[in-house]
Amino acid sequence: MVIPVHDVNPARRTPVVTYALIAVNVFVFLFMPGLSGSMAGDSALAQTCHLHGFLEHYAAVPRELIHDQLPRLVPTGEVRDGGCVLGPPGYDKSPALSVLTAMFLHGGWLHLLGNMLFLLIFGNNIEDRMGHVRFALFYVACGYAASYGFALLNADSADPLIGASGAIAGVLGAYLVLYPKARVWVLVPFLVFLPLRLPAWLVLGFWFALQAVYSSGEGLSGGGTVAYAAHIVGFLAGMLLAWPLKPGTPPPPEPRGLLFGRRARAGW
Repeated sequence: MVIPVHDVNPARRTPVVTYALIAVNVFVFLFMPGLSGSMAGDSALAQTCHLHGFLEHYAAVPRELIHDQLPRLVPTGEVRDGGCVLGPPGYDKSPALSVLTAMFLHGGWLHLLGNMLFLLIFGNNIEDRMGHVRFALFYVACGYAASYGFALLNADSADPLIGASGAIAGVLGAYLVLYPKARVWVLVPFLVFLPLRLPAWLVLGFWFALQAVYSSGEGLSGGGTVAYAAHIVGFLAGMLLAWPLKPGTPPPPEPRGLLFGRRARAGW
């Protein structure tokens, strides 16, 4: 696995949507039950039960997305007799809306930081190319495509699907279409971390190939918990949506009077 740390691809304007997405993801993570419960001194069991109840409410569940039916019994977040309490859901959940809320939930610090690193490096140029509003719509569309694509392949799964990975995979797919020759500094683990500057098509193509391999079950031990198929669908959706903007087509016009952020910026 290569770890991208910086791309040599200046942007014309401040990527306010990219920054806002990162801020919201971090904010939501800090207040998720697992972390907030730990800071409040709750027991491990109480944290687990609370988290399960929270995810049942706000995470996307493939079976719910495909069949549009909620389970009769769900974790309530309470603890009784050394276990988590199950009961009728005390809320109305929209499976379609849960895809949006699930995009801002993460299962741990590594999950969050890995996603935000990729979004920070590659999101600014896609936002610059598409414009702020279109980039926001593009990001959400890729997230929905990834979640529903995964759900179609796992229609009977009751496991919660969380994370921004599907939407960010769409950003990577768009970057491959729009900036295949841009140079990306990466760290390659080989005894030590070796810094290399590689073309984007090689970095992102290798990333996509890994997702395909892992999605097939190859290279995994003990079964994986990552929705690699969602990454593949999101990546392909991003490529498809970005195709009309591929090199050779004019970029979206900048809003009149917009001066802030027009100076060339490094693609961090």
